[in-house]
Amino acid sequence: MVSTRKAVWLFLAFERVLTAQIPLSSHPPLSFYPGLETDLGQWDLDEGPAVNATGHLVFETVNSLLQNWPNTRHRIGHTIVPGIIPVGTLLYHGAAGPHLPTVLDWVAVEPDHSMLFCEGSIEKGCWHLTLTVTRPMKVIYFDGSSAAKLLEGTMDTQDLVAWSEMKPEWVKNEEQRIKDLCKWGEKYGVNGFVRMEMNFEIMICNFTSHMEAVSFSNLESTRLKAGHTDMPDDPNTMHFAFELMHSSSWHDRYPGETRIMLDFSGLVSFYDTDLVPSLVPRRAGVERWDHRVAGISPEDIERVQDRLSQALVRPPVTTSGIDWKTVLRVVVDRYASRLEFMHHLLNLTLDDGSIFNHSQQIQRQLRTVLLPYTVFAALSPNNSVAADATNSWAVPVFRECATSHTASIVSHGTTLMPSERLLLQAIRETTHEICRVATKMWASGMILGVDPLYPPELRPEADQVRTLVSEWKEDVTQLLSWLDWSVWVKCRPACGLEEMCYLPTWPIGFFPTPGVPPRAHWGNASLWPDPNNEEWRRPQPKCIRRLEPYGF
Repeated sequence: MVSTRKAVWLFLAFERVLTAQIPLSSHPPLSFYPGLETDLGQWDLDEGPAVNATGHLVFETVNSLLQNWPNTRHRIGHTIVPGIIPVGTLLYHGAAGPHLPTVLDWVAVEPDHSMLFCEGSIEKGCWHLTLTVTRPMKVIYFDGSSAAKLLEGTMDTQDLVAWSEMKPEWVKNEEQRIKDLCKWGEKYGVNGFVRMEMNFEIMICNFTSHMEAVSFSNLESTRLKAGHTDMPDDPNTMHFAFELMHSSSWHDRYPGETRIMLDFSGLVSFYDTDLVPSLVPRRAGVERWDHRVAGISPEDIERVQDRLSQALVRPPVTTSGIDWKTVLRVVVDRYASRLEFMHHLLNLTLDDGSIFNHSQQIQRQLRTVLLPYTVFAALSPNNSVAADATNSWAVPVFRECATSHTASIVSHGTTLMPSERLLLQAIRETTHEICRVATKMWASGMILGVDPLYPPELRPEADQVRTLVSEWKEDVTQLLSWLDWSVWVKCRPACGLEEMCYLPTWPIGFFPTPGVPPRAHWGNASLWPDPNNEEWRRPQPKCIRRLEPYGF
């Protein structure tokens, strides 16, 4: 271990010697950076994003596609994406009898889900079908909790595709929905529609065109008591319900459900303000939880349908080939944990004796974030810092950081589809704001004198440092709120081995009893969440037991 440390130290020391031999005068002036002097307004460290900006919303919704956790948290979908289910994929169907489906029907991606529909008596058992995809199957994916039969808007995007309007009165008319969706998709060769409830399911238009049976087994009855108010008192049913939720958690976070390959170049986003301008005023002053597609204009509906149609008939060779899923994820990987850690550090309570050292720790974190973008020419000499209250000397760092993930795509003039241009803009807007805040904080620390690599002649007063830390806290808090990444939504403290982190999920709590008013079984003692309270409307993570007694 000692010899290894020596080797590392010698290597770093040698690198520093080589670097030190470069004359300081070799660093270019700020005018060296093309366009920097003509677009300074774009790089104002004090100017945040526009109120109606949606780039960050496009970014997070697309980064969350086919992931259970973020689509349970924000149930109302805003994205429609074409995709392919590859050859060899196994799909599952719970049947009511020993007959292969001959009509439009549903399949699940997990047998834990399909077994819910494997109906049969204790004496005769139930029938369960396993299928394999025999040729690439074209599908459409609706994000959000798009199989949740709720009036709050979870099915809005499907309504627009099937009927060109919202039909809330048909929210439970699944037979008509699958019939009309399949009729619409037939001319494009679409054979399935992917949705999410507890887990992902696929509405299949033709069971024989892209699949064949692997097995059709007569299994032991599940003995479930669905549809009764005494459901929480039945240990078998409660165990099944929990394990179904547990199987969905396998796809909670990135990479999500990997058996469905999405075509990001053909996605349609209702956060695209050029495509769907009519929804901009409807979102004004409304929290993301309550964003709806309802209220979209007929003209915008027609544009959405045209965009989706173009994506479905376009030859694959016309796309750029850019792996947008990975480009988005690289940004999240780079910043998520460090921003979360800084937010933690900035929320600690400190006395005057420790505040300066603490500020230096945070400054080191900021320096780490910006290190690949800290061009030497931007470092402001000590004698000019006081004369530049706007921190314009730090603009090259801001710009390098903000453009690092997209500059190569833009500079090579890659021919992008409309959906890809939307994604490019979403990444640019998101990284622009992350880097603006990080650079502003770092520059403020440099000026005050808390950067360990540039110590001031006189240490700043504790009150000055406390003011700086307070400003930093406000900056990071606002940034995390604006980004609203679901990667930060987790159980705190972490759940134990006999627990699972859980978000209130449809249809848990929605098991109606014939002849009984829908809300009769929701009470203070109920295990199920009331969909009218904040726990349901604003889902928050909580630990639930993995063993009896269960509780949701």
